[in-house]
Amino acid sequence: MSQPAFQLAALTHLSDDERMFRDTVRSFASAEIAPLVRSMDEAQQMDERLLKQLFDLGLMGIEIPERYGGSEGSFFESILAVEEISSVDPAVGVLVDVQNTLCINALRRWANEEQKKRYLSRLAKDTIGAYALSEATSGSDAFALETRAVRQGENYVLNGQKLWITNAKEAGIFIVFATVDRSAGYKGITAFLVERGLPGFTLGRKEDKLGIRASSTCELIFRDCVVPGSQVLGEPGKGYKIAIETLNEGRIGIGAQMLGLAQGAWQHAVRWAKKRKQFGKSIVEFQAMQFQLAEMAMEIEAARLLVYNAARLKDAGEEFLKEAAMAKYFASQVAERVASLAVEVYGGSGFVKDYPVEKLYRDAKIGKIYEGTSFMQLATIAKLML
Repeated sequence: MSQPAFQLAALTHLSDDERMFRDTVRSFASAEIAPLVRSMDEAQQMDERLLKQLFDLGLMGIEIPERYGGSEGSFFESILAVEEISSVDPAVGVLVDVQNTLCINALRRWANEEQKKRYLSRLAKDTIGAYALSEATSGSDAFALETRAVRQGENYVLNGQKLWITNAKEAGIFIVFATVDRSAGYKGITAFLVERGLPGFTLGRKEDKLGIRASSTCELIFRDCVVPGSQVLGEPGKGYKIAIETLNEGRIGIGAQMLGLAQGAWQHAVRWAKKRKQFGKSIVEFQAMQFQLAEMAMEIEAARLLVYNAARLKDAGEEFLKEAAMAKYFASQVAERVASLAVEVYGGSGFVKDYPVEKLYRDAKIGKIYEGTSFMQLATIAKLML
């Protein structure tokens, strides 16, 4: 029997470079993101200056090779960045996550050299990416696509709509999945690189969401949109493979987002428990509160082990599908529970927008839904184990 790629004791151990990277992101999030959290949530949009800072710090092109202007970091560093940013604002966390774990990873693996030169350099410097798979009829059934791409000479003509596309408002490059041969089923799905401003491509409704409100989620509309054949990502009919592989990695990113959210909620709860006095002493001195905070911390650490394990396996080139599903499922469960308990620690103050845990509680819910619902994660785990 083969030995596990990583022992548990090593999972949370960071190298000097990883620790320095994490601390840099943590300081940036505290200094630059934290003061903007409430205003961005209320305005339902990202601060443009913050977006520039994310690029300047190299956080929007972590795994992009240096020859294309990126940081040439590891997948694990992307996960660390998402975790640390999400502990302050999960809306910014998912922006960074989609950029790195979905868009950049898809291009690194499937783009040809000309496409890499053209797009990876932009994604590293100043352009945000979006990943357009979901439709009204294709959620958990991801390949029930209605968007069509019809070949006309050297071009394809796209018609259809995409829903719930993260980063859509800010994005300049979209990875769009469409069916070129309906009779071929999922083997007819093809991925296209579509740039903002292409005739026939417009943004539709921007969703008014419960949580992660600063993160844009929009409809994409294609009406006789002509896309050059050179913009096919990978090969025609291979879009399903691109989608599966990148979503498997993206689930680890969502696990990191939920892990960071839970950590942030717990830290707020501890600070409040030390500050809040009842019956003549801080509420953290009551054993019941200590036990609740201890259980929250234990669950967060368990989620961290699952997320880090999946990320380390991915970087090592090992199989990680089951571990990614476990990490995403468990971290989203922990995030919702910890954020809810953090609201309770704050009492009545936790129920109002003046304090941060109310927002984190709203943000937590999406973790069980996007990039594969909790039911889909359990189905994946069961299939691979049984």
